[in-house]
Amino acid sequence: MSAHAEPSRREKAPRRAETVLAHIGTSSDPGTGALTAPIYLSTAYAHPGLGASTGYDYTRTANPTRDVLQSALAQIEGGTAGFATSSGMAAAELVVSLAAPGSRIVAAEDIYGGTYRYFDELAKTGVYDVDFAIGEQGLCAALSKPADLVFIETPTNPMMVEIDIERIVDMGRRAGAIVAVDNTFYTPIFQRPLESGADVVLHSATKYLGGHNDVLAGAVIVSREDLAEKLAVRLNMTGATLGPFDSWLLMRGMKTLALRMERHQDNARKVAAALEESPLIDRVHYTGRGGMLSFVPNESVDMPKVLESVRLFTFAESLGGVESLITCPAVQTHADVPRERRMGYGLTDDLLRLSVGLEHWRDLVDDLLGALEVSIRRR
Repeated sequence: MSAHAEPSRREKAPRRAETVLAHIGTSSDPGTGALTAPIYLSTAYAHPGLGASTGYDYTRTANPTRDVLQSALAQIEGGTAGFATSSGMAAAELVVSLAAPGSRIVAAEDIYGGTYRYFDELAKTGVYDVDFAIGEQGLCAALSKPADLVFIETPTNPMMVEIDIERIVDMGRRAGAIVAVDNTFYTPIFQRPLESGADVVLHSATKYLGGHNDVLAGAVIVSREDLAEKLAVRLNMTGATLGPFDSWLLMRGMKTLALRMERHQDNARKVAAALEESPLIDRVHYTGRGGMLSFVPNESVDMPKVLESVRLFTFAESLGGVESLITCPAVQTHADVPRERRMGYGLTDDLLRLSVGLEHWRDLVDDLLGALEVSIRRR
């Protein structure tokens, strides 16, 4: 073995997610050696000559800052290519574009309300044939017939039901469908759907990937070159790309993703345990992984008063930031889901969803239990 063989082998060794995240952008500007990726705000780029290009012509098509981000997205999810979009819903639209109009889409019914609203509108206008399915069994039953795209979240939002990705991939393959998984809740730190056979993974990057409630973004990562080529063309046509400054903000947030997810999870486990022990709680929905959970207070508790009484948990619609948030899905994130539909899978009017942040867990527990205590209905 030559003296140079070992360094070459080590350079090609795969890097774990934590390492990739910490080094996003550190080698992107060899001319200066900058540790942080530069923000290229230019919308147009000079051509070296007629018919020649540096690879950058117009920023909607390609941007150096966004390219660094997209490379990192592909790496941490184990994909062929990554795409950064202007929002999580733009990411969902991009994924759906892989199915031609008139195609049959099978979608989990227990998903983010905005995604449900989008699929429901596609069905109502006749653009696609959309079948909503409840739970893993319902998805498998729906996939007993030919389909073009299957779209799931796992765990589901807000019922926190885990779906066996490999099982859905197997059923999807038999049905002839592309399998897409929304990985917003778990992130690639706790789950890598492409490694379980999924074709596409997407994120509302506004949430955990960004992590600081200061950037609106989406992400799509694919496992195959043919899908990457289709999405690159579509994204360039629609223009729903992420701007350079937002790309830089998202990269900055992602650098601490691994550490943040560990703390989110540790705090969520302790909050869930405290709620499960409380006599004022009927049900707690938590998988034991990640920072998201939901719960239903019992009838002795005035739920709206809980929202008014919390001090550390902010009553807001988003999730995944360093600050803890509390949401009432029935009137916020899932308001457009017909009541009979959401009640059918357990999303009742009094269910509350928590995005457990990075504060001290004891302060969070004290805040919730205190808010529940002062919200007891007095007879």
